[in-house]
Amino acid sequence: MRKKSRTNEKNNPRLRDAFLEVVDNQLDANEPPEARQTLDRLIAQGISEENAKKYIAQAVCLEVFDVLKHNRPSDQDRYVRNLLRLPEEPQE
Repeated sequence: MRKKSRTNEKNNPRLRDAFLEVVDNQLDANEPPEARQTLDRLIAQGISEENAKKYIAQAVCLEVFDVLKHNRPSDQDRYVRNLLRLPEEPQE
């Protein structure tokens, strides 16, 4: 019998890590610059860097989900709007 993971079964650590890698890549490339601005803003609000990156990853995840669900290109403007809303959950 397979042992259950200690992590919440809804969470996929590999998927989470992939989205966090996207965030790190955006921050390293400063593309879009709003990702770095959002990270800095969230940290200034007292949110840890780790959690700030998780918030940004939520916006990335929503964008990827929309691209896959509707089979259309990523919408950079929507992504930036969602970054600006953080730490509130992305809405679009």
